[in-house]
Amino acid sequence: MQLPPKVTDRAFARLSEIGAASQGQALRVAVEGGGCSGFQYEIALDTPKEDDLVLEGQGQKVVVDSVSLPFLENAVIDFSEELIGARFVIDNPNASSSCGCGTSFSM
Repeated sequence: MQLPPKVTDRAFARLSEIGAASQGQALRVAVEGGGCSGFQYEIALDTPKEDDLVLEGQGQKVVVDSVSLPFLENAVIDFSEELIGARFVIDNPNASSSCGCGTSFSM
């Protein structure tokens, strides 16, 4: 049985701060081929689609399409604020290695 990704309270709080739900938007997390390690994350605000997995919290939504779901099994979607900037990050236990940029990985 696949374990869906988890979304932290901090990620939902950031979505609330930017008003995603009030604009009818959700945070889309997808996996695409490419990047320097073979796969890359695509993270953007988008409208939920019919076949998306919808993860809800604090009145906000994070969506994952059915093709990306196996790559994100048991991953944690978080929001990180550091000196170099703030961004949504993914801790993916399925990735065997990742790039220094944090958006590319291999399995």
